[in-house]
Amino acid sequence: MIRRVRRLLAAVAGTVLATATLALAGPTAAHAAAVGAERPAAGVDITGDHLDQPLRLRADLHATEVSAVLDQVSWLGRTGQQHGPQAADLGPKYTVVVLAGDVPTKTYDLYPLAKGGPRIYRPAKQPDRSKTLAGWFFGRLNMSETLRTAGVPLQRQFDTLSGGIGGGERVIPDDALDPGQDLDAAMSELQRLLLLNAGVMVVITAGLAGIALLVRRRTR
Repeated sequence: MIRRVRRLLAAVAGTVLATATLALAGPTAAHAAAVGAERPAAGVDITGDHLDQPLRLRADLHATEVSAVLDQVSWLGRTGQQHGPQAADLGPKYTVVVLAGDVPTKTYDLYPLAKGGPRIYRPAKQPDRSKTLAGWFFGRLNMSETLRTAGVPLQRQFDTLSGGIGGGERVIPDDALDPGQDLDAAMSELQRLLLLNAGVMVVITAGLAGIALLVRRRTR
């Protein structure tokens, strides 16, 4: 009798723990599976100001340039700012389309000369029909030079930071930052995490209550 109760307790506890683990790790695992399923980028197409024809860069012929362009957009997070600079402050626009084979998968609008620092706009509508949130992001400081090296007709930029890491002047002015929007996005993510944790605790509590009730009935 005692052995049967112990086995039953172990089975129920294992089920509860497995459910909790899946609830916490499920989104991450799903995301990892999706990332793993993505095909490596075969190249990029670049269109924009003063480009009569698209720049068609392929990884087998322009590996360095393709890698550098992808580095400009591969780090973007899930949520960006909802509003970008005024149109007059954006400067020239260059659209980068990422290809897997000959199939477009992602698209981004790059503004290397935007006032306050390079900007990136990620449209919600993507070529691969993936669910993506539209948003604005600050770009890397070397965006202009990266695009110029790839063949975009931009003047060479010498306004890099001086003095090494931590040195130099502030490139992005204080009035270009919008901490309110970033705080709203962070609070939204925190709320989702708290709700998920609360759901897991409810499942665990219910499982433990069921175990206690079952043990009480078996031991009478």
